[in-house]
Amino acid sequence: MSAPRAILHVDMDAFYAAVEQRDFPELRGRPVVVGQLGPRSVVSTCSYEARPYGVRSAMPTLVAQRLCPQAVFVAPRMQRYREVSQDVFAVFGEFTPDIEGLSLDEAFLDVSASRLLFGSLEAMGQRIKDEVRRRTGLTASIGMAHNKLLAKLASELGKPDGLLHIRPEQVQAVLDPLPVARLWTVGKVAEAALHRLGIRTVGELRRTHPRRLAQALGNHAALLQQLARGEDERPVLAEVAERSISAECTFAQDLAQLPEAEAWVARFAERVGERVRAQGLKGATVWVKLRTPPFQTHTRQQRLTARSDSTEEIADAARRLLRSWWEAEVRPRLRLLGVGMSGFGEETQADLFADPRRQRRDALTDAVNRRYGLGALTRGRVLATRKGDE
Repeated sequence: MSAPRAILHVDMDAFYAAVEQRDFPELRGRPVVVGQLGPRSVVSTCSYEARPYGVRSAMPTLVAQRLCPQAVFVAPRMQRYREVSQDVFAVFGEFTPDIEGLSLDEAFLDVSASRLLFGSLEAMGQRIKDEVRRRTGLTASIGMAHNKLLAKLASELGKPDGLLHIRPEQVQAVLDPLPVARLWTVGKVAEAALHRLGIRTVGELRRTHPRRLAQALGNHAALLQQLARGEDERPVLAEVAERSISAECTFAQDLAQLPEAEAWVARFAERVGERVRAQGLKGATVWVKLRTPPFQTHTRQQRLTARSDSTEEIADAARRLLRSWWEAEVRPRLRLLGVGMSGFGEETQADLFADPRRQRRDALTDAVNRRYGLGALTRGRVLATRKGDE
């Protein structure tokens, strides 16, 4: 029998705020909020000094100011955060090539093959923490387990500056007392459905009869009970050159009409398709990003039957995803909408029936826009987005 996988989840502590406090010593020990004040601005992150006041990521900055009047608000410096992130990920690369970056400050590492060289999970985790601190002056929380679900949970439970290993024999003792919302995939809708069944803890979820659970949650029920048992077979997906290509916009006024949202989807699909073709790529998955007021983000994705670089295929898939979400909402409103493509390194069947007319149309559009500027040649449905264009 093969040994269990060895997975680390590394999450930098209050990363953006910590970089600001490191670069500007006068901010150390003070409640720092990364985010500009304004009616549409939200908190990117905040220092641990701000959290006792109730300030949290994704909160409107004006709410954060009311909760913590003494907070120092700083504008995000994304280029600086990217520079520091490169130093952090360089440390990861010295322990394993199997790194799945989730953001600038968070990643899964599969170190199963590194144990003979570096020793136990705890030894590797501590070395990574020490090296990140030595090179950047910042702290990281590291969760360790035999799968991604538990490794991420361990890093969350250990914050800040944590180093926690959830061993196979400890799984239920750790999971059972937790609220169901702590499980991956359990959002507000699923949480409310579980609460209606009287299920509030992971242990109660695990012990519920599958048939009763399926009546309330459908096909999602089986996955939730697997997670409640601590089972997760997802592999760590190593980075490819570019994990996704996307286009999005935050609107000054919420989108409240489906035709208008569909016009924006068509516009973003054009941008994504042009960038995909410019890099000689073809993607396997189309996704949409949907943010409702005040700040709740949803994503929906669809895997294509064959990898593609067609603007029309991107737009068609994204439009279906948007409509499916829109029709399920009681009062749909969007403050942000985005379209993206990923899966550039994934294997799919060859598209033997690609429409040459689409290919010629995309090639013509790209040629005109390269010569006269992006948007010089566009589809008619996109024109509805041009009012008030930047």
